[in-house]
Amino acid sequence: MAIRFDDIGNRLKAFRLGSGLSADEIASRLGISRTALYRFEKGEVAKIETLESLSDLLDVSVPTLLGVGVEYISSAVAFFERLRQIEESVQHIVVLAGSISFLLTSDDYQQTLEQVLMESVPDDGKELVVKIMKILAERKETCRRRNPGILNLISGAEIDRMLRNGLVGRPDLSDETRRARRGCARAEAEHLCGIMEREQIGVQIGIIPGTLPHNSFQIFRQPDRKILALSPYRLGEQPNVLGGIAMITSAPEALNLHERTVEDLWRRALKGPAGAEHLRGLIANAGEGAA
Repeated sequence: MAIRFDDIGNRLKAFRLGSGLSADEIASRLGISRTALYRFEKGEVAKIETLESLSDLLDVSVPTLLGVGVEYISSAVAFFERLRQIEESVQHIVVLAGSISFLLTSDDYQQTLEQVLMESVPDDGKELVVKIMKILAERKETCRRRNPGILNLISGAEIDRMLRNGLVGRPDLSDETRRARRGCARAEAEHLCGIMEREQIGVQIGIIPGTLPHNSFQIFRQPDRKILALSPYRLGEQPNVLGGIAMITSAPEALNLHERTVEDLWRRALKGPAGAEHLRGLIANAGEGAA
């Protein structure tokens, strides 16, 4: 497999952002200029000695920087930055998510999500949330601009739980806040219903009765390749941006196995108006339970 130097640069940028180190700090420790570092991030060929020094500094392996085999990513910031980079040239995205797929959320969701994530982290994690929200906003804008096809599989059981619990980052919130967040969850479910009822061109949503695998995954189809991303990071009810290892790979076996899973789940999914009707039933039942 040919090495793509633009991808090496993208990975370098993602891991730099995830490390919390500034470009100036990294350049200083390596004994190079910041301009030289930015050139590497744009895809300029770096010496192997420089890559080895970068991998040590950023706490990643050289094979991960080169994209050989599997990229292992232990930072939510680095992972979401990698998704942003991949989506810059994507044509179609398959998403298997729990209750919410970020790219299909309403325009109001980002403000709610920031509050939820801020609740879910300790005080020293607030800066992490700010970085993540910036990258997510850029991803949403890229999606609007490129308008890729999206096939989204969502767990009916997890939507039901989200509707009953509300979009909250921790359990010890006031009753008033929890009521408001249940309203936010209901609004997002209604938004999904609208997409399904309109049968929007290029967007396919399937509601799976029951649960889905705990770790979400996405399959990206670019003009010349497919990429699989597996993630422990969750955006929404019971979020997680603090721990876990994400993986990105183009290995044929991994892609084939996950594509088969998608095909099986899609056959069982409730789609279009039928899916929207099922989702509206979940909304109604959750409302009765909260009354």
